[in-house]
Amino acid sequence: MSITSRPISSKSSNKRPISSIDARRREQTFKEYETILEGLKQSFDERWKLNVAANSEENGAKFEDFERFRTLGTGAFGRVILVKHKADGGYHAMKILDKAKIVKMKQVEPTHNEKHILWSIRFPFVVYLEYCFKDNSYIYMVLPFINGGEMFSHLRKIGKFDEALARFYAAQVALALEYLHKCSLVYRDLKPENILIDHAGYIRVTDFGFSKMIENRQVLTWTLCGTPEYLAPEIILSKGYGKCVDWWSFGVLVYEMNAGYSPFYSHNPMKTYEKISAGKYRCPAFFNEDLKDLIKNLLQVDLTRRYGNLKGGSMDIKKHKWFQKIDWLKIYNRAVVPSFIPHVSSPGDVSNFEKYEEEELVVGEEELFAKEFENF
Repeated sequence: MSITSRPISSKSSNKRPISSIDARRREQTFKEYETILEGLKQSFDERWKLNVAANSEENGAKFEDFERFRTLGTGAFGRVILVKHKADGGYHAMKILDKAKIVKMKQVEPTHNEKHILWSIRFPFVVYLEYCFKDNSYIYMVLPFINGGEMFSHLRKIGKFDEALARFYAAQVALALEYLHKCSLVYRDLKPENILIDHAGYIRVTDFGFSKMIENRQVLTWTLCGTPEYLAPEIILSKGYGKCVDWWSFGVLVYEMNAGYSPFYSHNPMKTYEKISAGKYRCPAFFNEDLKDLIKNLLQVDLTRRYGNLKGGSMDIKKHKWFQKIDWLKIYNRAVVPSFIPHVSSPGDVSNFEKYEEEELVVGEEELFAKEFENF
């Protein structure tokens, strides 16, 4: 089934440019969505200022409230496991982080930021914080369980997505980034591993460990973080950077979804950095002109020419010809039928996730780093 919002003829002789009526309707759709986005921004601001951040005192949740199953993923500071709330039977993803490792790696402030951000954001294509609490050794963040698995796994299994499916996913990611930027957040870790697909075939951006609040367009940050193949050149060159690094990564993602590999891949990481810094890549022969043009305008080393950083902002991307078939309101409302839906047999089905070696959770008798995590 097509993922477009209306039938598109496959015969080239029947193709026609968008009529003035279609153009007016499209402009009206953009205006309607802008109103929605303003409301979402207001909701974010209210939650951000409250900063109650769903800690154990406010939500009454604790580790014993959840039945634990198997590991869904691992990271530098801990792991994510599938849990079920004993009271309501709902499945969740519990992120368990080791306090000692966080302190050792000087990641206390970023961890607090991640919790604050996850508590504040509410959008159809991002995860959010449901509960959080702590014990003597660990901190816990409970998120929705998105049981379709990582985009990365499906992309590797299929090889590459067909263009319509890639465009469907790209539209959702574009809306997610637009929302985050509207909320003055830079994401900084876009990659297929951080995009989950739900049981209905829609995506959720996850892992906000590198995300940061940037109050206005003029404020820059200098932290070197992210995945090498997705890093923007200004990050590699240790220049101050802003939210437009996410649009560079978006260009890499659009390329990889359509090609099956990233534009700057090399076995040698230094070669990858050199290619990125020079903006050196080649598109496969099967990429059409609209797709190549979008990628060219996203993978611009020159910030004054990069889409997402120009006067038109994200609208330059949303109005691009490659997205001409996308009805952005229908995407936001999840009213488009996906061409691919992951096989999910039940709410707690973990078959779309890789298996990991399990580790016993050992909680110490004395509270560690009480001051550092006092308000968690």
